[in-house]
Amino acid sequence: MRFAPHTDDDVARMLESIGLSSVEQLFEQIPEAVRLQRPLELPEGVSEMEILADLKGLANRNRSAEDLVCFAGAGAYDHYVPAVVWALAGRSEFYTSYTPYQPELSQGVLQALFEFQSMICELTALEVSNASLYDGATALAEAVNLARSTPERGRVLVSAAVDARYVETLRTYGRGAGYEPETFDIDSGRGGSPEVGDDVACVIVQHPNAYGLLEPVRELFGAAHAGGARAIQVFDPLSLGVLAPPGDLRADIAVAEGQVLGNHLNHGGPYLGLIATRLDDVRRLPGRIVGETVDVDGRTGYVLTLQAREQHIRREKATSNICTNQTLMAIAATVYLGWLGPDGLEELGRHCMAKATYAAERLADVPGIELLFGDAPFFKEFPLRLPRPATDVRDALIERGYLAGVPLPDDDGHALLVAVTERRSREEIDGLAMALKEVLA
Repeated sequence: MRFAPHTDDDVARMLESIGLSSVEQLFEQIPEAVRLQRPLELPEGVSEMEILADLKGLANRNRSAEDLVCFAGAGAYDHYVPAVVWALAGRSEFYTSYTPYQPELSQGVLQALFEFQSMICELTALEVSNASLYDGATALAEAVNLARSTPERGRVLVSAAVDARYVETLRTYGRGAGYEPETFDIDSGRGGSPEVGDDVACVIVQHPNAYGLLEPVRELFGAAHAGGARAIQVFDPLSLGVLAPPGDLRADIAVAEGQVLGNHLNHGGPYLGLIATRLDDVRRLPGRIVGETVDVDGRTGYVLTLQAREQHIRREKATSNICTNQTLMAIAATVYLGWLGPDGLEELGRHCMAKATYAAERLADVPGIELLFGDAPFFKEFPLRLPRPATDVRDALIERGYLAGVPLPDDDGHALLVAVTERRSREEIDGLAMALKEVLA
């Protein structure tokens, strides 16, 4: 959309309508001492052709996942996005739609969001979902708000294998809500023994965890329930073709980052947050919920439902300040899941597991490299112990065309987290192993 500035006549008419003679009078409230008394030091304007060339030059200084063979993960993954996803999600009726408060004008987008919610419920084996949240980290913060439903239970226990950025987001939210997330220790990258007292609201476990490892989830959630606390699982949506869903693992609330569902890496966003829970929590569930109904003629229709829980109605009494969602990304996720189907989801999960297993074996055969946590089971991501600082090794491999992974603070900075999606071929994995051998020689 191009910007059309106001003309001098436009400005004069607006000033006249508010009884002022100049734009400067609008700023009389600002003390002279803090007002800039000279023009801004801006360069001379240039043509559209010149500025586009300049911006392309800046963009070309980046090395993206499309330019390199990408083995980086740690929360954002280089999965294949079928052409059909954005051919449909990018249609103008979806791409430009906003708040569907008028159902008579918004049946298309409302039905798409209803299908999205239904798919998330089917994926997680939980009973209710919303129309999406902002991202995985804020979805977790909203799940904690939901779990802290009684004043006497306020403490939040978090596995030390939950993504550190999610924990930091909880700290930010917790300052206002009155809690500080408490991490419990893990053993060899997973597990642990949370001490669940009668003041604990919830226990949070990521499965697969921040190291890519599989957690003993039933055991951890059993301890949470034995102490009367809620169980919250952070999950990977694309793992659910081969791993048991959160509902079957006895999670009360499940949250995830939905980037892997048909959304490109996009240099970090926009992404979308997923949340699902039991039906008993539907009136405390944050964000928008689309419901199915019938119109006066008995035809199926879709509306925003249970809106009395939302901030735009309850104001300061609302349980969450979320009053919007990531509709465009959620529609992309719906198209992607519809394209993949249950059998495709299972096949994709098996490809990721098989390729990650092969990569772990090949890379661990490189002299000086070993798996950080030995034989611990993983899904599509695993940490390596390197003989040199992981940041140095990663940077050297970029020069050879590989984005080899994400350096971790573990093992004095010698740990590298490697992710392997269905996009990686045997040749690319073998090439990474050879490049690592050369760099470490």
